[in-house]
Amino acid sequence: MTVHPSLQPYADAWTHSIEAISELVLPLPEGEWNRATPCPGWSVRDVVSHVIGIECEQLGDPRPIHTLPRDLRHVVDEFTRYMEVQVDVRRHHTAPEMTSELEYTVIRRTRQLRNEKRDPATMVRGPLGEQVTLELALRLRAYDVWMHEQDLRAALGAPGNWDSPGAYVARDMLLAGLPKVVAKKAGAPANSAVVLDVHGALEFMRTVRVDAAGQGTLDKSPSLGPAVTLTMDWETYVRLAGGRVRPRAVADRVKIEGDPDLADAILAHFSVTP
Repeated sequence: MTVHPSLQPYADAWTHSIEAISELVLPLPEGEWNRATPCPGWSVRDVVSHVIGIECEQLGDPRPIHTLPRDLRHVVDEFTRYMEVQVDVRRHHTAPEMTSELEYTVIRRTRQLRNEKRDPATMVRGPLGEQVTLELALRLRAYDVWMHEQDLRAALGAPGNWDSPGAYVARDMLLAGLPKVVAKKAGAPANSAVVLDVHGALEFMRTVRVDAAGQGTLDKSPSLGPAVTLTMDWETYVRLAGGRVRPRAVADRVKIEGDPDLADAILAHFSVTP
């Protein structure tokens, strides 16, 4: 147990997902590490490298001094360039090297979390080197590791854990970006409402309400006359909101009711992760 109960759910979710990743990749032969994942340009090895690298940074390890090749087409901005360093530096590591480093990193991070005595509001280094609260940093790690667990499961044909502790963290993280998608990016009209109805391993309904000033807020109460209702399964929602798939690729799994133009605009901006 950590000292602060508010951190425990995120520590538990992180532990569940990181252990699942370890179990997934430990038995993989060398060739399987090169399988493509839903993350553009990243193989199974690359996703695991990313997880290892970010956890090492959370431990306070210095970032590698490494120059990226110029022919990485998926590296398009400062964010992707930052994230790619920890990945590219491990690109030629063997399967045993990858699993050994992952295991050692998990042991170190587990020990750190078990001995965590800082207040959740303590400012710490975030994923991009920015300062965030300890609670937010751990929530982001629980979310990110669960999302990448699902990337690996998709690549390896091993579905599972769609309702694990990390799934609930991911749900709340993805939903937090929905008001901006609806009100700002899609330009939903003032005094309108958009309903998201998700079924499957996780089931929930949320309403984004756009006020007279064009500001969006999220709540759990239904709307009697929404401008748009989007209905989809939980897996489709994760892949769309997580930027793993384009709307047209899953059009048959999304039911649209209401204004089709507004629905298309919402889906076009549905991804809330880089």
